[in-house]
Amino acid sequence: MAIQKAIELAKQNNIVTFGIQPTKPETGFGYIEFKENEVLSFREKPDLETAKDFLKTENFLWNSGMFCFKARVFLEELKKYSPEVFESSLAAWEKATDCRLEEQSSLEIPAISVDYALMEKSEKIKVVPSDFGWSDMGSFEVVYDYLKQQGHPVDASGNMQIGSDKPVFFTGLKNSILVDTDDATLVLQKSASQNVKEIYQSLEASGSDLLF
Repeated sequence: MAIQKAIELAKQNNIVTFGIQPTKPETGFGYIEFKENEVLSFREKPDLETAKDFLKTENFLWNSGMFCFKARVFLEELKKYSPEVFESSLAAWEKATDCRLEEQSSLEIPAISVDYALMEKSEKIKVVPSDFGWSDMGSFEVVYDYLKQQGHPVDASGNMQIGSDKPVFFTGLKNSILVDTDDATLVLQKSASQNVKEIYQSLEASGSDLLF
């Protein structure tokens, strides 16, 4: 039903986003304020009290980041509202080989979300309220919950290790996550998973090789 409605709106030259009916006051997701199929505003990840207020009003949806549109309409709007993103993306595409983007030209595309680049600016945005199962997997807390549901091991104190083949032991820690890769190891409290972006920003500012 939601997909069919989105297709109908997209045929009318709209850019349609799917808004998910919230089931709890989630602080890790962005929200869309709406009325019927009209987008009134986009709201960034709120604090807990604000998220509770959103749910009480019943006119907010989780921003799924999934869209339905005609490619021509999307590109026209992107060129109109974020020409730098459009031009650099086009340049990267023109240098692609067998549909694989060339690295250096790809890095020249501004690092900006589609919400900032287009969705919050265009007058052609519509939203379809949707109630299908969804999670944005946008934080290690969400990944933790998903893996736990799938039977991934968690110790008696709620600690989980991801990516390590070695035995990992947690002492004096509760609800913690250890993420191990070939390049780096991350240890965090599950409840602080949104703070990982601060590490990324620090690495980006220092030009760390870990980001490339």
